[in-house]
Amino acid sequence: MAFKEFQGFGGGGGRGFLDGQVLIAMPTMGDPRFERSVIYMCAHSDDGAMGIILNQPAENIRFTDLLRQLDVIGEGDEIRLPADVGRMRVHVGGPVETGRGFVLHSADWFVENSTLPIDEGICLTATLDILKAIAKGDGPQSALLALGYSGWAPGQLESEIQANGWLHCGADADLIFGVDLDSKYDLALRKLGIDPGHFSPDAGRA
Repeated sequence: MAFKEFQGFGGGGGRGFLDGQVLIAMPTMGDPRFERSVIYMCAHSDDGAMGIILNQPAENIRFTDLLRQLDVIGEGDEIRLPADVGRMRVHVGGPVETGRGFVLHSADWFVENSTLPIDEGICLTATLDILKAIAKGDGPQSALLALGYSGWAPGQLESEIQANGWLHCGADADLIFGVDLDSKYDLALRKLGIDPGHFSPDAGRA
């Protein structure tokens, strides 16, 4: 399990049109790793794209377990953690570098040269500094911890969108930091004015 400085995608390519947007997997998504996934896009440029899945929980690890593995807290120290920290969930951010941690968070917490501003009010940090701050109760007001990320090679995501693999919409706090993960897919569709009940692989079939 590793937290280290985030090396951004396409740092010299300028802001991509999907930076800070949310991808929504189409029902015809053929990759089970992304079925019904909602992905916050952290970087998008000619060099590729990178995002964090917002609605897939990591079933086999608790946040306090992760803090112990990374020596942020010692055995038994979880009883001294702030109550909201103990309730934090670990998410699956994507299939790339699944042993590496990323924290999407509100912009009220920032460390120079470690925190990547993405969009207004939203940042990404991949160093232990933020976990130490969260454990002390000094972290950002809102945070989502994910293991791994979703990555695309240059031009790959654009091709998948053109092939009707993804929709995209604007992000908001409920989509990013909401605790009801099961509702995020339908919430994202409704932001586009789509009735989730009419949006399924079987829709329109006789």
